[in-house]
Amino acid sequence: MRIVVTGPAEAATPLVAAALAAHLRARFLDTGELYPARVRPGGPPLGEIWLEALALAFTRERSLVASSGSLTRRRRDEIRARVPGVVFVELVVDEDAAPPRRSRWRRAKPVERPAVEPLGGDEPGVRVADDADLASIVDRIAQLLSGGVPGQSLR
Repeated sequence: MRIVVTGPAEAATPLVAAALAAHLRARFLDTGELYPARVRPGGPPLGEIWLEALALAFTRERSLVASSGSLTRRRRDEIRARVPGVVFVELVVDEDAAPPRRSRWRRAKPVERPAVEPLGGDEPGVRVADDADLASIVDRIAQLLSGGVPGQSLR
């Protein structure tokens, strides 16, 4: 099982990914920790270092759930090229829907977000509304990933 949970900062992807990993009895990785403290002058770009570290993590763990901020289609394609069988879970946030709930266990302050490229219909993964409590979101993701929701499946 190779899963990358993505979403904007206010979706608290590390929290959701960690809870999903616990639910699935998998290892958890916050991909923000993959960036080096320093970059060697003339060395590879930060993005390439991050990508290689992510691929290495997936090769060392049979079951891994990683968290990431929103990813462009190009970056998801690069991950898929290095990590066969990876599945993306995109957390979709409706900014007007749940500010009171979000402030209980997520960032209370809105964060400026980069443009999001939603998961395409040809990409393996699921898009999940971030519209409930943590346990409900994790249960919904687990059901979708297992194919247990009628009319919903991995793309």
